Amino acid sequence: MSALSAPQALAAPERALAPPGACAQSDSEAAGLIVLPRFALVDVNNFYVSCERVFQPALEKQPVVVLSNNDGCIISRSNEAKALGIKMGAPWFEMRELAKRHGVRVFSSNYALYANMSQRVVDVLRSFTPDIEVYSIDESFLRIERVAAAQADAVGFAQEIRQRIRNWTGLPVCVGIGPSKTLAKFANHIAKTRPGFEGVCDLHSLPKAQRLQLMWQTDVGEIWGVGRKLQRRLRQLGIESVLDLRNAEPEYIRQQFGVVLERSCCELRGLSCLNLEQMDEPKQQILCSRSFGEPVFTLDELREAIASHVASAAVRLRRQHSLAGVLTPFIEGNRFKPDYYSNALTLALPLALDDTLQLTQYALRALDKIYRPGCRYQRAGVLLSALCPRAQRQSDLFEDGAALQKSARLMTVLDRINQEHGRNTVQAAAAGIGQRWGMRAEWRSPRYTSDWNELPRTVSHPGQAAPASAA
Repeated sequence: MSALSAPQALAAPERALAPPGACAQSDSEAAGLIVLPRFALVDVNNFYVSCERVFQPALEKQPVVVLSNNDGCIISRSNEAKALGIKMGAPWFEMRELAKRHGVRVFSSNYALYANMSQRVVDVLRSFTPDIEVYSIDESFLRIERVAAAQADAVGFAQEIRQRIRNWTGLPVCVGIGPSKTLAKFANHIAKTRPGFEGVCDLHSLPKAQRLQLMWQTDVGEIWGVGRKLQRRLRQLGIESVLDLRNAEPEYIRQQFGVVLERSCCELRGLSCLNLEQMDEPKQQILCSRSFGEPVFTLDELREAIASHVASAAVRLRRQHSLAGVLTPFIEGNRFKPDYYSNALTLALPLALDDTLQLTQYALRALDKIYRPGCRYQRAGVLLSALCPRAQRQSDLFEDGAALQKSARLMTVLDRINQEHGRNTVQAAAAGIGQRWGMRAEWRSPRYTSDWNELPRTVSHPGQAAPASAA
């Protein structure tokens, strides 16, 4: 925190606002002729852990952690696990003994379950307002000035959001409300870390002295977009608390750190510089890669991995109605082993494609050229780039129109089958079926919401009338 004491900070004079053009209020806003923005950030508490608890209530109040791909490191912790000193991002092999000693429940990441639960939360939020930006798998911004005004009580409105999400999905959330997105994130942090707020913090409802007090008590590293490296640089300039950054001159911040942090500085003063981003912009590149669960040596297994990644990338490509002009398969060994080797080959495709089978053929030919026998491989993947909208596809004078239409119909049917019956129900034979190289997921929970064979089951106990049945 700042070297200033709290009373000194609170007594600091309000500095004249000097917002850049993008942040400036218009004359009509200043005259109060239009409704000023009010943002709410809804964030699921300990999202991955909370998803596991929905289907296993016995995990409540127990220390629980969720691991990353290949069970490498810790990516989600319950509050009980945090209290044991288990750090975010800590390698699992370093925490294994501590977890065993304290009876910590461990889960491999289950992204099929988490993605489905995230969509359910978003569906609930859309029942309150259509003005929503899905920021991440567990966070969404809402514009609520009009709906909150209709209810005349933003805190009560936010509590209704919390209760409905809890009742309909079983997930706990906190809600932060502020006049800008950065202040909504700050308010959410306050709601999450201070039990007295009961999961909701509306900065509009707090006296100015209390708002400044909270800013003075909060480290600048908690501000949206301020990572560890930036936090260190800010501290070197004496900007240690959120209040310090709020009181800094925006122009000085821009000179030292650029326009992004300048906007954060303005947003902390209550000037909204960032609007909701409700439309997902098509990606300019698509990367699909994974580390292997165990080292891979043979070309056949690498071919399976590359074909599998091409299939995943092509699905994402078709989903955003794009074509790829460049394909780059790559393979990589373990840099800590003496036989380390990595290579990639970039191919400019004759015509932009979204056909899984054709992309696979190109990728496997490239793999044959970069594969080196006898090496230990730890990772493989593909990068699709030079993406263009399908509607703007450049035609070729000699292309076979009938074959093109046949390919499009085939991919449509392929995607529909896999969407309705589960991922990889139909796939290229080159992707293999055994996949020994697949990810390590020793403690993955069932995919309760997306696989018929893994639905939750109810079991009757002796003496109870209800028979055992699938849910």
